[in-house]
Amino acid sequence: MDYALILTQIAAEVQPLVGKGRVAEYIPPLASVRADRFGMALRTVDGAQYATGDADERFSIQSIAKVFALTLAMRLEGDGIWNRVGREPSGSAFNSLVQLEVERGIPRNPFINAGALVVLDAILNHGDDLLLPFIREAAGNESISYDLEVAEGERRTGHRNRAMAHFLKSFGNLQNDAGRVLDAYFRLCSIAMSCSELARAFSYLAGGGGSIATARQAKRVNAVMLTCGVYDEAGDYAYRVGLPAKSGVGGGVVAVMPGKFTAAVWSPGLSEKGNSLAGTMALELLTTKTAISIF
Repeated sequence: MDYALILTQIAAEVQPLVGKGRVAEYIPPLASVRADRFGMALRTVDGAQYATGDADERFSIQSIAKVFALTLAMRLEGDGIWNRVGREPSGSAFNSLVQLEVERGIPRNPFINAGALVVLDAILNHGDDLLLPFIREAAGNESISYDLEVAEGERRTGHRNRAMAHFLKSFGNLQNDAGRVLDAYFRLCSIAMSCSELARAFSYLAGGGGSIATARQAKRVNAVMLTCGVYDEAGDYAYRVGLPAKSGVGGGVVAVMPGKFTAAVWSPGLSEKGNSLAGTMALELLTTKTAISIF
């Protein structure tokens, strides 16, 4: 498979979509990100890596980091984490409070905001500052860090997340102080990585876990990504792309083909559902041109 040629073709074919959509203006530091950026990287399970466009430019990975949080929580808590958070698609906005009330403080899945807060709470029970070293381990890169400007922007505008944390606390599903969990959440969303770094960091999910997770954990994380990883657009992603994927409102998306490759794409212009317009098309083209998907 000539992945280098395929990525070059994809970059050319998605150009009409690059710059379309809207950046995540509700987070002030993201409002100024240029919408005309596009990068894509692919890493095979044997370690070969390919890239095109702005693949080495770091950006705010936002909710993509929730995959690392879930993996670490599963390492620390085992299946016990599922006593506090579900595994079902939400069908609602990622920051909805309504569903959380109806279901009495048990978030529908770990990738909506409420679920990520519970997952971080579980990690904090084992100590502070465990997540960033874990991500650096997965990426093999000690320079990966938080974007403190983005973290502060998240903190200033995160009123609904604060409400959600206190709501979870009222149902007994946060064991740590709500402020401590929120600080961890705002930092989590601010982590900055490039497509090339993300493709490498997610390679444990394509390669059966490696040293990062067990094969059983990798299988389960991929399953939750497939059904819950792209906000309330999971059905369309399964139809168009056919790969487990996790997106973030920074414009990044990472997709996994178990046993074959990981692919990361970044283009900040978002659809109404909060997923990268050009990024989604790039992944659809990838599975079309390679004829490789999980289906």
